[in-house]
Amino acid sequence: MEQFTGKVWVLGDDIDTDIIIPTDYLALKTIEDMKKYGFSPLRPELAAQIGDGDIIVAGKNFGCGSSREQAPEVVKALGIKCIIAKSFARIFFRNSINNGLLLIEQPDLYDDMKEGDSITVTLGQDVEYNGKKYPIASLPENLLEIINAGGLVKAMRSRNGLE
Repeated sequence: MEQFTGKVWVLGDDIDTDIIIPTDYLALKTIEDMKKYGFSPLRPELAAQIGDGDIIVAGKNFGCGSSREQAPEVVKALGIKCIIAKSFARIFFRNSINNGLLLIEQPDLYDDMKEGDSITVTLGQDVEYNGKKYPIASLPENLLEIINAGGLVKAMRSRNGLE
């Protein structure tokens, strides 16, 4: 059972793809160029503060708005290990899986969470915070394969012996 611990950044409800990566920066050549502008309309300093392996905990409807694939790519490029939210916009959820970004739905953690604290995630079991365990569902094996490979293209290349 995979387990990891990370520092938490708390974001609210309805974090849309224009907040994750504003349209103004989509013309930049690479995701690396774009990532420093991640979440800039909400918190301009946030992208520079996020560390490798950090975790975002958010409210409902995370990733709503346009279907731009750059949104989960920027989050992943910032080093975010996973996003735990009350709910996700479906197209963002699929784009995240396709890009190898782990998303976990958990309805109660957000209400109890304090930014800067650490949580421990045990995949398919729970999230532990301040001695309390918040149950999480198991992801289907095919989705875990995609996430563990680093995205859909890498998973299919690996499955077909091309990597």
